[in-house]
Amino acid sequence: MRTHREYNFNSTTLTMDAALQRRVQRYGWDKAASFYEEYWQKQLRPAQEKLLAFANAQQGEKVIDIACGTGLVSFKASASVGNSGFVLGTDISDKMVELSTAIANGKGIANARFARMDAEELIAGDETYDVALCALGLMYVPDPLKAVKEMFRVLKEEGRAVAAVWGQRIHCGWADIFEIVDKRVSSEVCPLFFNLGNADVLKRVFIMAGFKNVNAERISTVLEYKSDEEACGAAFAGGPVALAYNKFSNEVKDEAHAEYLASIEQYRAGNGYKVPGEFVIVAGYK
Repeated sequence: MRTHREYNFNSTTLTMDAALQRRVQRYGWDKAASFYEEYWQKQLRPAQEKLLAFANAQQGEKVIDIACGTGLVSFKASASVGNSGFVLGTDISDKMVELSTAIANGKGIANARFARMDAEELIAGDETYDVALCALGLMYVPDPLKAVKEMFRVLKEEGRAVAAVWGQRIHCGWADIFEIVDKRVSSEVCPLFFNLGNADVLKRVFIMAGFKNVNAERISTVLEYKSDEEACGAAFAGGPVALAYNKFSNEVKDEAHAEYLASIEQYRAGNGYKVPGEFVIVAGYK
C-alpha cells in the first residue's frame, strides 16, 4: 500500500491519530474475528512457521504472543513449551481474545491464557518472559518502536523477540485494497502499513529498542484463492478493513469487490487467483 497520509509529529495531533487508529484496530478486528481463520490460516502459515522457528521456544519457557488473533501462533508455542511452560496471548480485539480463549478451553489447553492488551502498554512485569512474539501485528500499531520496546522490557536477560510483518508494497499483489476502501470511506486503517517491510526498517526498529544480534529474513509467498468470493472474503470481511467495509451498502460493497478483483486480475489462475506476497521476519536478543 502507498502511504496515503503521513503522520504530523505535533504531539497533540499524533496522540489524536494514535487514539483513532487504536479504535479502528480494536473494533475492526472484532468484525473480522469470525472470518479470520477461514481466510488467513493457510495464507499466513509461511510467516508464522518461520517466526516460530526463529523463536525456538523450549520446554518450560514463558512466551508472550502479542497481537495473537485467534491464537494460531500461541497454540503452537504452547505445544513447544509444554505443561511446564506458559503462553500469554494478547490482542487489542475483545472478540479475538474471546475466540482464542474458547479454543483453548475447547481443546483443554491449560498452559495458554489470553487477555486484551495494547501492544504499546503490555500489562506484564519487567523481565518476565523468555520469548516475545508478534506475528503480523506491528503494521497496525500507531508506534511500532514503542511496541518493540515493550517486548524488550518484558523479556528476561538473554531472552529473544521475533516479529513478522508484510514486506514491500511492490511485492504484495493485494495492496490496492486500502485505497479501494479509503476512497469510499475514510478508514485510517493503517496509514504506514508497508513501512516496516521496506529495506531494513524493522531490523533498525529492533536495534533502536535495544536488541542485540538482530537478524532478518525476507520470504516470498503466494496467496491462493479458489474463487472471487474467497478473494473478496479475505480482503474485506476477514482483514483489517472489516470495520470500514461493514459501513458499506450492498451496492458499494459490490463496487468495491469489482474494483478489487480487477486489481488482482493479472494473478488469475483458472477460477481463482495466485496473488504474490512478501513477509519480513526479524529476531533479536536482549
